[in-house]
Amino acid sequence: MVLSDANLNREVHNWRSAGKTVVFTNGCFDLLHRGHVEYLNTAKLHGDILIVGINSDRSVHVLKGQNRPLIGQEDRAFIISQLKAVDATIIFDEDTPYRLIKDIQPDVLVKGGDYAPDEVVGKDIVENSGGKVVIVPLTPGKSTTGILMKITEPKIEKD
Repeated sequence: MVLSDANLNREVHNWRSAGKTVVFTNGCFDLLHRGHVEYLNTAKLHGDILIVGINSDRSVHVLKGQNRPLIGQEDRAFIISQLKAVDATIIFDEDTPYRLIKDIQPDVLVKGGDYAPDEVVGKDIVENSGGKVVIVPLTPGKSTTGILMKITEPKIEKD
């Protein structure tokens, strides 16, 4: 399901009332690939409910440059929400998911191996409330940037 700010608190409250462990992660998820799916499957192993924050088109543009995202925020949120491991997605427009993490108060905050634990936005919120931060290794050779480079590199015809 794709959550809005209006129904986020209600859903999180319902999951917590049912005794569920809430996991949160976030990202741009532009051009879904194997690395994304493996990462989200691993994140889900750390709890019962996986909420994925999706960077808005504006924030992807700030982070990745003028030609990104390739896929709009509504489509990215829908696609990620349809993965088996994902229970909910929510789009955020800020440059970081700090406000969202503060609202959700996840039990577990997951980020990819390209981050050091001390670089994880929201680490303070999660750890101060008794939660934990988990760093998940990236899948080698799988990245959106790698796919884009392969698509845009000049092709040399063989004789």
